[in-house]
Amino acid sequence: MSAGANLIYEVNLDLDTAIREDYLAWLAPHVAEICTLPGFTGAQVFEVAEPPAAPGRATLCVQYRLGSQADLDRYLSEHAPRLRAEGQARFGGRFGASRRVLASLG
Repeated sequence: MSAGANLIYEVNLDLDTAIREDYLAWLAPHVAEICTLPGFTGAQVFEVAEPPAAPGRATLCVQYRLGSQADLDRYLSEHAPRLRAEGQARFGGRFGASRRVLASLG
């Protein structure tokens, strides 16, 4: 992957429906803050339609756009620990997150 590759950093969220509205209210400024960091070019938040969430759960997907792997590496080392801790402190074990990175072929 070249230094100029475009990346999607995807965060998949599984949360208790009881916290859905509070989580979404927190998520909007959280995503906006991340988008101000070097290398981020935007983000989009999705509610996962398929497969359906388990009963009592909601599933979301946030896709952040970055300019390069170096930008992602910088985020992961310099900013991610603090930002992830904020979500854990506020919502504890009522949500889970998994992450993946998608690299553009074109």
